[in-house]
Amino acid sequence: MQRLVIIIILSSATLFIMNIESGIARQVEGSTVSDQTAEGETSYAELSRRLVEAVRDGEPHFILTRMLANVSEDELYENLDTESKKKAFWINIYNAYVQIILLENPELFEDRNSWFGYNFFSTPQITIAGKELSFDDIEHGIMRRSTIKISLGYVRSLFVDDFVERFWWNEIDPRIHFVLNCGAASCPYIAPMDPDRVEEQLKRGAREYLEETTDYDAESDELEVTRLISWFRGDFGGVSGAVEMLKGYEIIPEEADPSVTYKEYDWTLELGNYKEL
Repeated sequence: MQRLVIIIILSSATLFIMNIESGIARQVEGSTVSDQTAEGETSYAELSRRLVEAVRDGEPHFILTRMLANVSEDELYENLDTESKKKAFWINIYNAYVQIILLENPELFEDRNSWFGYNFFSTPQITIAGKELSFDDIEHGIMRRSTIKISLGYVRSLFVDDFVERFWWNEIDPRIHFVLNCGAASCPYIAPMDPDRVEEQLKRGAREYLEETTDYDAESDELEVTRLISWFRGDFGGVSGAVEMLKGYEIIPEEADPSVTYKEYDWTLELGNYKEL
């Protein structure tokens, strides 16, 4: 009899866990929108957006991170079958996990420049599809197609991880630098990226961040911009490409031919900076 009771309890617990996982789309309080496609397949791009929203709203996110960790590499690859889904997914993963890790252990942000031992950016600490990834793996590996971090955007790595290469974006999109948040005060705001609207969100996010961080003196034709443009100039096609982007967003005049300087970057830890795009 006692054995039967134990079996019933274990079976009930198993069913309870299965029901929780099948109801993942409702983990965010008040949500009635499913994270599944019309065919019943989980949309991992949508799931990543839910994760950002859960972290933002202080909601539990263990089941979300567990699903992201346990999905098979093949399933995730097949699921992220458009560039828009890939962009939304990896931007959301980067932004969400910066917040998750630093909210729990803010002191880790102090170890971001070390060449030996733990480094906040280069040490693998995010599990996606069974693979331990670092923030550098995601940003400079997957998003920037294995561009060497300190090369100003001009040199590709000769040694590329198979997982990273498999999830490469089709091309480098310089607008990512204006929507990724690494935890520093000078970083852009975090916005949950929607795979159906990610192009619109990238355009708006880039324009708003550049409007906020750009100073132009028409009389002297001098331009002061975020240091992100200096660090990743190759992604823009050089500094001249970044200037053209500013003209395209009508932040500086079309006829401007400015001298360019860069603002200091504020590395003070500042978490919880969200906005909607």
